[in-house]
Amino acid sequence: MRLKTKKILAILLPVQIIVIKLLGNFPEFIERYYSNGLYPFLSKMSRFLLGWIPFSVGDVLYGALIIYSARWIFKNRNNFRLIPLQLGVSVLAFLSLLSFAFHLFWGMNYYRVPLHKTLNINTEYNTEQLIIVTQQLIENANSIHSQITKNDSLKVSVPNTQTEVFKKISNGYQHVSKTHPQLTYQNRSIKKSLLSLPLTYMGFSGYLNPFTNEAQVNNMISSYHFPFVSCHEIGHQIGYAAENETNFIGYLAAKYNDDIYFKYAAATFAVRNCLNELYRRDAKNCKQLSNTLHLGIHKNFKESRTFWNSYQNPIEPIFKFGFDLFLKSKNQDKGIKSYSYVVALIVNEEMQFIQKLKD
Repeated sequence: MRLKTKKILAILLPVQIIVIKLLGNFPEFIERYYSNGLYPFLSKMSRFLLGWIPFSVGDVLYGALIIYSARWIFKNRNNFRLIPLQLGVSVLAFLSLLSFAFHLFWGMNYYRVPLHKTLNINTEYNTEQLIIVTQQLIENANSIHSQITKNDSLKVSVPNTQTEVFKKISNGYQHVSKTHPQLTYQNRSIKKSLLSLPLTYMGFSGYLNPFTNEAQVNNMISSYHFPFVSCHEIGHQIGYAAENETNFIGYLAAKYNDDIYFKYAAATFAVRNCLNELYRRDAKNCKQLSNTLHLGIHKNFKESRTFWNSYQNPIEPIFKFGFDLFLKSKNQDKGIKSYSYVVALIVNEEMQFIQKLKD
């Protein structure tokens, strides 16, 4: 690439940042023309082209990028002091191209209309409603657990392979799309990440590659949680960037899946998050409700905690801090803490269901 072209690209980087920030103030525009206009076409095309490939093309590209970057640094190691301006222009030009591709192929979804507005779900709730829903969720989780294990002291292990789990995902989305058409999913492209070990050390269960639109799942996580994480990553794939929203979408897709292990993954996810929120509000009630949860479910929770604790390292907080800053720069004021906001969506969704039963 010629130096003149690099300079133009470098200059365009701050221009991109300004334009994106301005567009971010118009979520209805983003929702209509990008999230429900350009993005569905681009994402379906990417999934159609790459979904059939058995390995993660995006992970391979990331690996190639790392190797190329290391080679570039080594090659220019003697030039850093001699021609810093040219090197700086090269870096800015690369970042400009990367930023453009990121926002074109997926990133503008960070600025779309919030999911609770398009699904018409309230986000306000009180502690009494949280307790009611948590009780209902625990009863449901215990019931599903009993159907699987026939013994309330046994933990659940999913007998299906991870590839079989991937094949079952579409079933849940088909059911959910009947009431929420905006959650329709086509052209499946979900894969076990080739970078699962690094992801584990960074503390992540999966991610969506924004450039190839491949949903990546960490194949080392607990089997009982694997179906939910898979559904969560599909939520990103269909165009929802906020973590709280894709957690809720993943919950719905797993809950309404015909496969009982998906239902168990959804139920335990909801129970764990609601209990965590209740603990912050009313620790005594939380303990009482937690004691009604089957011992086998507690064993699954412990299994997950033990797994993540075994990979804790000094670098993980740095990655989490960086991701937190990234989320805050992308219209998520609470950063990583926004994950817990899914409780508001679950509580209001379940309260609607409970009210229908009463009526």
